[in-house]
Amino acid sequence: FLQGAHAVDRHFLTADLPHNVPALLGLFGVWNASFLGHASRALLPYAQALLRFPAHIQQVDMESNGKRVTLDGTALDFEAGEINFGEPGTNGQHSFYQLMHQGRVVPADFIGVAASQRGVELPGEPVSNHDELMSNFFAQPDALALGKTAEELRAEGCPEPLVPHRTFPGNRPSNMLLLPRLDAYTTGQLLALFEHRTVVEGFVWGINSFDQYGVELGKVLATQVRKELQAARAAPKAALSRSFNASTDALLLRYLKQSGAKL
Repeated sequence: FLQGAHAVDRHFLTADLPHNVPALLGLFGVWNASFLGHASRALLPYAQALLRFPAHIQQVDMESNGKRVTLDGTALDFEAGEINFGEPGTNGQHSFYQLMHQGRVVPADFIGVAASQRGVELPGEPVSNHDELMSNFFAQPDALALGKTAEELRAEGCPEPLVPHRTFPGNRPSNMLLLPRLDAYTTGQLLALFEHRTVVEGFVWGINSFDQYGVELGKVLATQVRKELQAARAAPKAALSRSFNASTDALLLRYLKQSGAKL
């Protein structure tokens, strides 16, 4: 795992820009987010073993680049950071791909694996389970990119009332990463690749990707709420000593009453 991460570290340090994969991914991200205005992006691994990888990259990216000022404290005059989400490919196809194809533009990173970890070939099936999975890996980015025109639909005999509903605009941006196999080495490569992408975006935006002050205010307030809860449990019928906003005060009192505190 560490060797794979180190290999990408060395690649990021030494490769020239046209062949530097983390740098290119970072520049794509800045272009899509800050120039084209796409606020979200999807990470779509076609490998069940990478089930939690999109959630990990959410933390890597959104906690790092969710900023509003530059390194010197100047307020940004553009939006930085992206809303990251994702699922393994076939799960995503049955949940949010519809939005990606015919709704909002969501730049996407597809991850595929050439060698199956658990290949199964069943009698009567035309291809293995892995080939079936990878058929979708290759087809979905192609459909996002090229779409389907009204003229093509009419040439195929599509009924005219359905043409608007079955037209795909296309021109949806995506990247495809094809790993030779999924093991500790390539998983380390993946992790380092997306960490460096986050850093590249932070560099270009001029922000600090290495602080997380944004989550601290809520933690401070949580400490104050905890003190109020402790006091209310210890001294029945005592009034709250600390006032939050009106909505929080009302809901906090309801919580105390419904959880058994005697106010």
